[in-house]
Amino acid sequence: MGGRGRRLACGAVVKIYTRKGDDGTTGLYYGGRVPKDAPPIAVNGDVDEAQAVLGLARAEAGPGSELDSLLLDLERDLWVLMAEVATAPENRHKLVEAASLVTDEMVVGLERHIDDLNERFEMPKEFVVPGQNRVSAALDVARTVVRRAERGFTSGSPVEGSRVGPYLNRLSDLLWTMARWQEGEHIVSRSLGQAPGAAGAGAGAGAA
Repeated sequence: MGGRGRRLACGAVVKIYTRKGDDGTTGLYYGGRVPKDAPPIAVNGDVDEAQAVLGLARAEAGPGSELDSLLLDLERDLWVLMAEVATAPENRHKLVEAASLVTDEMVVGLERHIDDLNERFEMPKEFVVPGQNRVSAALDVARTVVRRAERGFTSGSPVEGSRVGPYLNRLSDLLWTMARWQEGEHIVSRSLGQAPGAAGAGAGAGAA
């Protein structure tokens, strides 16, 4: 089967495959190679998965909506985060704030979005049962993947001063809030003392 590629405006073709990873390694930002199962690559794999699920939520929300715009900004932020995670410690000085390095402002921006959405509806006081609609369900899936990425990052000896961990933490909180926002008045919840059969099985986790 022939190789596929992407043609640039200048006429050059950039191939999707390079064969450089056939030895089980992958390239880092600003150079260097590590095994494909190295902790930073595993984290970026989770972030890549979360970004894809956010794309699914965007597709369900429809173009031009407030949710579409917000999710697009988050997806772009994740490129910044993945660039930082994929950079060797000795090359961190080459990173550019908000372009390839997560900043405090990016974390604060997420907190502002959470606060804004919190003012639009009454937050549930019990465990939430996910799946009220396709958009909220996709957001809940993205939230759980972001949580996984956060766990992987914190267990992999993160660089001191990095804002990747706080960003992932706030992002999961924001996605939980966005899912509840998208459910509107149709949030289904259950209390800890309620029998599972009374409100359906499963319960979504809130902030941490």
